[in-house]
This record gives sequence, structure tokens and C-alpha cells, in this order.
Amino acid sequence: MLRAPESSSSPKLWYRDFTLFFTARTVSVFGDQMLVPTTITVAMLQAGFGITGVGYALAAHTAPLALFVIFGGVVADRFTPIRVMVIADAARLVLHGVLAASFAFGKPDLWLILTLLAASGTGTAAFQPGYMSVIPRLAHDVQKANAAIRIAESLMTVGGPAVAGLLLAFSSVPVVLAIDAVTFAVSGACLLALRMRILRTEHQGSSLRGDLIMGWREFRSRNWLWGVIVIMMLFQVAVNGPFITLGQSLVAVRHGESTLGFIMSMFGLGSVVGGLLASRIKPAYPLRSGALALVFAVFSVLTVALHLPPLLIATGYFLQGAGSAFWLIMFHTSVQTHVPPDVLGRVHAYDVAGSLVMKPVGQMAAGPVALWAGAVPVLFFSSEMVVVTVLLLLAVPAIRNLRRADGP
Repeated sequence: MLRAPESSSSPKLWYRDFTLFFTARTVSVFGDQMLVPTTITVAMLQAGFGITGVGYALAAHTAPLALFVIFGGVVADRFTPIRVMVIADAARLVLHGVLAASFAFGKPDLWLILTLLAASGTGTAAFQPGYMSVIPRLAHDVQKANAAIRIAESLMTVGGPAVAGLLLAFSSVPVVLAIDAVTFAVSGACLLALRMRILRTEHQGSSLRGDLIMGWREFRSRNWLWGVIVIMMLFQVAVNGPFITLGQSLVAVRHGESTLGFIMSMFGLGSVVGGLLASRIKPAYPLRSGALALVFAVFSVLTVALHLPPLLIATGYFLQGAGSAFWLIMFHTSVQTHVPPDVLGRVHAYDVAGSLVMKPVGQMAAGPVALWAGAVPVLFFSSEMVVVTVLLLLAVPAIRNLRRADGP
């Protein structure tokens, strides 16, 4: 089984294998943040597919993750997480390269774009459970490791859209897509460089159905876990899905593509602040503290809905980034430290599937609903649902009263 190395009374976080793993994740997220939502939004608008096309593209990229991540969790637990992650990186390298070529040689058909994005999302479904299950086995301090990775992801959230905005201003969509494809090659190479002992795993033979049932039982037995997921399903369909589609599209139309990149970068900068706070603060009740931080998401939605100046919109995104990062670190650390490592991949897969299954619904519905009712009323509704989500999280005793655990 993957395990963090033995060390002295003050174990180091930054040893060789964790550094390689950290680098792989950082480079991969940089490419992802160049792609979603900035480049996809610009590409679909330039190709003439409109806001509805943006929603379809984002949903095509997200839906397979929600649909197939459970099987990805089984694969990660049955075989080797690192090898599964490398194969997923290789597949996405090819898929994003083909997507770049399709835009380079003209306007691709909508079906081709959606097919490639859906296949890429399937690769992410294979990658994600292994990624989350490796962290508690590589790191002695799981919350600090999550915070370090989240800070790096947030910096890439700053750098990715900013670089994408500059490249889109001076070059083209295919260039950004090609750079995104290369990041998967770098990630895969770093994962392959991990010492061979990290590639070994232990698994007692069982059927696929048995693995799925075991993962479901572990997931269902934790009221706090499935409670969070049910509430976050509401959040995804009522807040996150519509806001990602409408918010970014409205900013791009009203203020330009470069401004969109700047505003998304401010979200990343806020996430850095949230990660730094999470690396130092270890609340006794992590989900309670995380839920309170999540309420800051309301500011970004309202600033776009009220058509405020770009600087105020950027401030709203900054606050949302800080609150969201703190919540995610508290939640992921709770999962990784309360769930046994040998079933963590499957349990996390159910977590991801439940969290994201409604996101593409919100993304796909955002365009048609906005055409019928107006984009601004939809965003006002989403801002109200942020507050409802936080109140629901705090109202469930199993979530509110979950205590911090120091290790799996």
C-alpha cells in the first residue's frame, strides 16, 4: 500500500516523491485553468455557438466526470493509482492535441468539440480518485499537504487565465489548446518519475460489483459525508453551474476577454489566501468553519448581476476564491482523514459523482433559462441559493459537529 515515508519527530512535507507529485498536479492545473472556462468560453463564442454553446461545451467536459468517476475509483483501488493517472494523462494529451488541431484547421463541428471534451472528462474521471487517494499516503500532515496543493492550484488559477488571456489577445485559440495538451505530458512524466515503491499497491481480489458495493457502504455509513454531497448537489445546479456559464459569458461580453482573464485571476489569488489560512488554522470542527467561509461566494454572483465595475467584480471573485478554497481544504481533509485508505478511492469517487452530477444540469439549463427569464434574475436567484446552501450545511448536526481527525 502507498504510505508516507517514516521520518523523525518533525516529518518533512517536501521530500522527493511528494515534490514530484506536487509538480505534476501544479502543471496539470495550469493547463486546465487555461482551458476552463476562459478558452472554452472564447472558443465557443468565436466559433459562433453563443452562450448556449458555451454551456453545452462546459457540460460535455463535466458530465463524464460525474458519470464515470465511480468506476475510476474502483480502478484506482483495484490497481495502481499512479499508473491509472499516467494513462489518463496520456489519453488527455492526445485528445487535447486533436482539439487544438481541429480549431487550427478551421471551424470544427459542434459534435466534434463536444465529443473530444466528453472523452477528456472521462480521462479526468479515471485520474481524480487516484489523485485524492495518494495524498494521505504521501503526506504526514494531510491538511498541510492539501493546503500546499490548493495554494499551487490557486496560483495556477491566477496564472492560467492570465496567460490564456494574453495568448488569446496576441495569438489564437489553437495555441492555448496546444499548450494545455503539453501540460498533460509534463504531469505524466513527473508521475512516472516517482520511486517504484510508490507504484505498488495492495488489493484483495473481488468483483467489480463487490468493489462498488463496498465503496457505497463506506460512503453511506457516514451521515456527514452524504449529507454534504446532497446539499452540494443543490449548490451545483442552482449556483455553480449557472454562474460559471452566465457569469463568465457576461463578463466577456460586457468588458472583454482580457478583463475576464484578470477577474478569473483574482479568484485564483483569493484561493491562495484561503489556502494560506487553511495551512495555519486547524479548527476543531472543520466543516462548520468551512461552511461559514463558503458564504463569501455570494459576492461574486451579486457583483456580476448588479453590473458593477470590473474592479468590484474582481473583488467579489477574490472573496469567493478565498472562501471556496478554505471550504474545499476542510472538506477534502475531513474525507481523507476519516475514511480508511484502502477504500478512499471509491468513497471519494462517490463524493465527486454526487458533487458534480448536477453541475452540467445547471450549465446546460443556464442558457435557455436566461433567454426566457433573463440572465440577471437567474444570477440573483443563484446568490440567494448560496445563503440557503450554507444554512443547510450548518443545520445538519452530523456536518456541523464533525470533529477534526489528525490522520486516516
